Amino acid sequence: MPCLIFGALADPTRRAILARLNEGEAPVSQLAQPFSISLPAMSRHLKVLEAAYMEKYRRHWDESLNRLERHLGELQRKAKP
Repeated sequence: MPCLIFGALADPTRRAILARLNEGEAPVSQLAQPFSISLPAMSRHLKVLEAAYMEKYRRHWDESLNRLERHLGELQRKAKP
């Protein structure tokens, strides 16, 4: 996961996008205005950022659900006579 995040943050355009989004939501066209890039290029930058940050949440939920599954299995084993 750190590789995805550091890779996403290595690009100065993506860092600037994050700084702008920290101020609040904005449409893609507005995010692209300060840069000399096309809307498709801006969309690709956003997809890289999304993938990097969503991976953190995916891992969190995978770990949480695995713990829940182990706990439920333990409760079922204890409930058997």
